[in-house]
Amino acid sequence: MTTPAIEAAVLRVIDEMHANLGQELTIDDMARTAMFSKFHFTRVFRDVTGTSPGRFLSALRLQEAKRLLLETKFSVADISSQVGYSSVGTFSSRFKSCVGVSPSMFRELDGFTPEIGAAVAEVPTMHGALRGRVHLPEDREPGQCFVGLFPTPVPQGQPARCVVLDGPGSFELRDVPVGTWYVLVHSVPYGLEHLPSGAGDADVVSVGSYGPVTADEETLLMPAEITLRPLHALDPPILMALLDLRTDALDRIAG
Repeated sequence: MTTPAIEAAVLRVIDEMHANLGQELTIDDMARTAMFSKFHFTRVFRDVTGTSPGRFLSALRLQEAKRLLLETKFSVADISSQVGYSSVGTFSSRFKSCVGVSPSMFRELDGFTPEIGAAVAEVPTMHGALRGRVHLPEDREPGQCFVGLFPTPVPQGQPARCVVLDGPGSFELRDVPVGTWYVLVHSVPYGLEHLPSGAGDADVVSVGSYGPVTADEETLLMPAEITLRPLHALDPPILMALLDLRTDALDRIAG
């Protein structure tokens, strides 16, 4: 369990990350901002956000790169430098790995992807499926829901399995690969499907998660009950590009 004081310390560090996306920021720097020892800080940060400080910072840098690609005419090389990369090649490779498409393709497609494919191939799958239900509190606006299966609590890269729901409700992820997974959900209100993944604030984006859940060939997975909530500053950025839900591209989703 985390306390308000610990969450406030982590938020201070995240604010510092935002202010220094193009600069080197070490674990020692972050720990001083949080006023913790380096080793205690790393553990606390992971407990609060679900990921390490380094990975969270990397995700923020790529999130900013996504914004710059869509809202400015800066070249990919300029953007890579602005978000702290000394090598365009390293930036482009990291961007494609986490977002699902190259920086130039992301810009060309207005922040979306032409397809989402399963990231796990030639891996044993369990019998049956992972089923569950997405719930939406009354104070949140309903919309289509992307449900993805990921190896970490961070929604980046290609999901192992995924499905898009017309709205909150039941879902089924078939042929779940053997391993440990997180079910992550992203939703925006109807009429805002044009927003790239991760765009918008807590008033717009709803998220939810379930896991970790371990699947093997003999396991019968329990139903996943996921309640959506507003996106929070402590949540890792949503990096992966989604299909344009205004088109018939949904037919190409693997899952």
